[in-house]
Amino acid sequence: MTAPAHRAPSDPVRWGVIGPGRIAALVMGDLPAIGGGVVHAVASRSLDRARAVADAHDAPRAYGSYAALLADDDVDAVYIATPHRQHHAIAMAAIAARKHLLVEKAFTCTLAGTREVVDAARAAGVFVMEAMWTRFQPVVVRVRELLAGGAIGEVRSVRADLGLRVPFDATDRLWDPAQGGGALLDLGVYPVSWVQMVLGGAPASIEVAGTLADNGVDAEATVLWRGEGGRTGTAVCSLRSPLPGVAAIHGTDGWIEVPPRFHHPTRILLHRADGDRSITSTEEITADPVGGGYAHELAEVHRCLAEGLTESPTMPLDDTVAVMGVLDAALTALDVEMDEDPTAI
Repeated sequence: MTAPAHRAPSDPVRWGVIGPGRIAALVMGDLPAIGGGVVHAVASRSLDRARAVADAHDAPRAYGSYAALLADDDVDAVYIATPHRQHHAIAMAAIAARKHLLVEKAFTCTLAGTREVVDAARAAGVFVMEAMWTRFQPVVVRVRELLAGGAIGEVRSVRADLGLRVPFDATDRLWDPAQGGGALLDLGVYPVSWVQMVLGGAPASIEVAGTLADNGVDAEATVLWRGEGGRTGTAVCSLRSPLPGVAAIHGTDGWIEVPPRFHHPTRILLHRADGDRSITSTEEITADPVGGGYAHELAEVHRCLAEGLTESPTMPLDDTVAVMGVLDAALTALDVEMDEDPTAI
């Protein structure tokens, strides 16, 4: 399915930013590094904040409501960077307004919410992509090429971890259930997405262990992914421990090691076996990102819109559904209830 033809492929993409916080400043700050797009409008529930951020990006328009930005016919694509619980309602409204979307992870707070957004996007024929910048880092692109070329033989297992030590504060976004807080949705999405990228599809089953904070939010979790042919993946996340942020992919002929922090790496180590049980060579492969590293996902959006695509081949919506399915199941296993905020728009 092709995207709505309201703009010429050669025209710059006019971005609207909803939720102009720290991550939005970093992502949109990379736009000049790739060209092909401009910040056209910024929306916040505070008009003064929207104007300040719009001025910082030389954007001509600022809005004090999300709905007002979505009503702007000159906005081609919307970047949603609000707290997780608001993603679903804003995305649904944006799709109804025929806007293309880049949605921060976690994509939504529930599997049902993700499926509803995906179904609506496909029915409307608009482009939607999860902002999983990891998949577009140059050295991660090289990882996928190595795996496809059989560099480590048949992949048998993959693991990744990501954790921070964050003092408990029920009003902090990371701990606040009203904002979709918790380790799994904020940090666990990275290692789970890494496992999904390598193993593909959805798991046959998962096992989950973890602990909760005093307010019932998930504080740490370990997810064991069981895939086809006995292949396994392990994803670990924590708001209680400063985990190293490493990843590894193990195959029958060697393994790929991703030093910290794996979710935006600049180097990997390729260890190869010689046909028996010993490792005989180690190769370091490096590749620096453009800008702060967010330029690559923006470039993918621009490329897909120019080519009339409604999904990214690198971060397809089926992968987003699979990742959210694991996160949703893990939360359920830990007796954590999440929902979407219907009042976000």
